[in-house]
Amino acid sequence: MGATVFELPLEPAGVPRGRAMIERAEWAARAFATYDAATVARIADAAAQAAAQHAREFAEAAVSETGFGVVEHKVLKNIACSTGIIETYRGHDYVSPRIDEVAKIVEIPRPAGVVLALTPSTNPVATVLFNIVLALITRNAIVVCPHPYAKRVCAEAARVMAEAAVAAGAPDGCIQVVDEPNIALVDALMTDERTDVILATGGTAMVRAAYSSGNPAIGVGPGNVPVLVDRTADLVRTAERIIESKSFDHSILCTNESVLIVEDVIADRLLAEMRKAGGHVLDDSERDRVRTLLFPNGHLDTRWIGKSAVEIAAASEVTVPARTRVLLAPFELAVPEEMLAHEKLCPVLGVVRVPTAARGIEVAKAVLRISGAGHSAAIHSTDSATVMDFAAAVRVLRVAVNVGNSLGSSGIQTNLAPAMTIGTGFFGRSSVGENLEPRHLVNFTRIAYNADDRERMGDFSGLSPWQAPQGPVPAYPYASNERAASVTHLATVRPEAVGGSTDELREEIRRLIIDELTNLMKG
Repeated sequence: MGATVFELPLEPAGVPRGRAMIERAEWAARAFATYDAATVARIADAAAQAAAQHAREFAEAAVSETGFGVVEHKVLKNIACSTGIIETYRGHDYVSPRIDEVAKIVEIPRPAGVVLALTPSTNPVATVLFNIVLALITRNAIVVCPHPYAKRVCAEAARVMAEAAVAAGAPDGCIQVVDEPNIALVDALMTDERTDVILATGGTAMVRAAYSSGNPAIGVGPGNVPVLVDRTADLVRTAERIIESKSFDHSILCTNESVLIVEDVIADRLLAEMRKAGGHVLDDSERDRVRTLLFPNGHLDTRWIGKSAVEIAAASEVTVPARTRVLLAPFELAVPEEMLAHEKLCPVLGVVRVPTAARGIEVAKAVLRISGAGHSAAIHSTDSATVMDFAAAVRVLRVAVNVGNSLGSSGIQTNLAPAMTIGTGFFGRSSVGENLEPRHLVNFTRIAYNADDRERMGDFSGLSPWQAPQGPVPAYPYASNERAASVTHLATVRPEAVGGSTDELREEIRRLIIDELTNLMKG
């Protein structure tokens, strides 16, 4: 009787590829975590400058690949999320030890390690640039996994930044990007125990998957921004600001206004000013046709995300002036059955009239019960009491006042932290309640002395455990995975790098099993 042959089942091609990327990122993270502040600043500056120099090219490519948004507006976002982030945090130090002589505590910054960034199709390049700059500032290695709709432009943006970072002294592999996202690969990246934190910017399903991965995650929920205009508002400026915000990048930012709530006494005047600024108020028949176009069968038709008001009007057989920037759609009740009360990632703005500001606050709460809890809201008012009442009532963690919410709650036109990742906190089931900042990617080891006044604290002035790397940074040691070296350029693991033929898969699995057995024996 012949011997029984047992064959190991083959894993999906993405699994060994994901493990190879995380292994490389972990190697880079260990090296990067020892760098001093001056070296880290030089690397982050170089990568951000490279991204900003390609801001227009990336904007054009993003619009071409996804079909979403406005090139000029994406240029602004790309600059804000590269060199803009560097300038925001210039002078901030997430590397050097911090000494509190009064509390007798020394804090040593410790980077997370390997950051996995899941990025959306709606703000693809800006989110990639933002996440990479934050990772570099804090000495983290990052693996970018873009949305399939924007994979080409995101991969190119990450490559440009990786080349600049490595040339400035960053460890090889500190920036990597997935060229061809697939379910097996994304799952392998999210569930690998060497992934230290996941940044999930995108839809609810993605965020939930990140939180259920078993690894720490920072996810954000959807927006559905109510904007209240009370009788004390400057109507001309308010109209201009809301139209500008709602039309910005064809309303692709999750911070864009969704439902306008306006006091009856000023509603006609506000809408008149909004018409002057490029708004078109739909009559009942036009509104119904637009609603049917956007929400067939009760779900947002993604074909209209990031499209212009003129395109949407034409498809709805609504005649509007060529200069129209926003379609204003009046409705009566903010209830789940009213689809115009849901998030609309296009320049269609619901409009609800209310008798008083107090009633308007109740409508805003109703809008957020439909979706958008924890995200953001806006108000245009000069009455501080109304602003306070509004902010205390709505279940959000940022309220923009007298500014367009697209760039207000995202921190570009306010003094909130500028970010493409908007934490929704406890209200929105997120682990972060603020706009994402570098400090969210750093923990601190705290040296704490005896609090007794008789016990003196040591002198830590001028001391740092981190140093500038000596000589050129070595390339990633491929060792038993040499074949990847011939097809991997700087930061990109292409689909053919591993997992090509059956023999290659078996060899990759064999290597992984040997590594696991070796680790077991060491333990």
